[in-house]
Amino acid sequence: MEPSAPKPAKRGRPPKVRLSKREPLAHQAAAHLRDLIIRGEMVPGSRIPERELSERIKVSRTPLREALKLLERDGLIEILQNRGARVISFTVEEARELFEVIAGMESLAAQLAAQRITDDELAQLERLHAQMLEHYRNRDKDPYFDVNSRIHDLVVDLSGNGILRSTHADLMLRARRGRYMAIMKPARWSQSVAEHEGLMEALRARDPEAARRVWQLHLNHTGETVCAVLQEQAVETTAG
Repeated sequence: MEPSAPKPAKRGRPPKVRLSKREPLAHQAAAHLRDLIIRGEMVPGSRIPERELSERIKVSRTPLREALKLLERDGLIEILQNRGARVISFTVEEARELFEVIAGMESLAAQLAAQRITDDELAQLERLHAQMLEHYRNRDKDPYFDVNSRIHDLVVDLSGNGILRSTHADLMLRARRGRYMAIMKPARWSQSVAEHEGLMEALRARDPEAARRVWQLHLNHTGETVCAVLQEQAVETTAG
């Protein structure tokens, strides 16, 4: 099924900061900062302004610094002695290697999901897929990305393989930033939506091989797009 013609793109808005009393402040702050990095609001190579961020997300410097340590562990930032912290650059080589692995993992997950998915689980995916299509038609980039990410994570969950789930979650801390870059390209965005529909068709048919094949192609295309975006950025930086 071909996706409906989309409306002109809308500019994404950063998510609102909502801190919960149930989760440690450091973990909440880390989640918020991670989102800023993924969405490109904190660009690779940039310094992290602790005082400004502390005021923005309404946490003291202590939990903020704990949050930075969590992000350093995730491989998103580096903390420099006596020089603060900065966002780590995402290189073309890293993106290529990362998406080679993720393509293999997620295509396996799709294959297993097609074998094991229940009617209720398929209905859950159908609802998310419909939401994603609506965001695509409206060119709501950030809501689209959020639902799209939930679909990818749910397919991995539906594989029923705990090792696959935990390994994938670790890798996605780095790869999600690249996936967000990919939807900046209108042609890739349209292609991606069509590939998602291909996966849904395979899951509806309970066809493991078709699910594996379309999801492998989907993640390979995403990786290629991310590498192309990074190469363009490198050329622009050199030219500037």
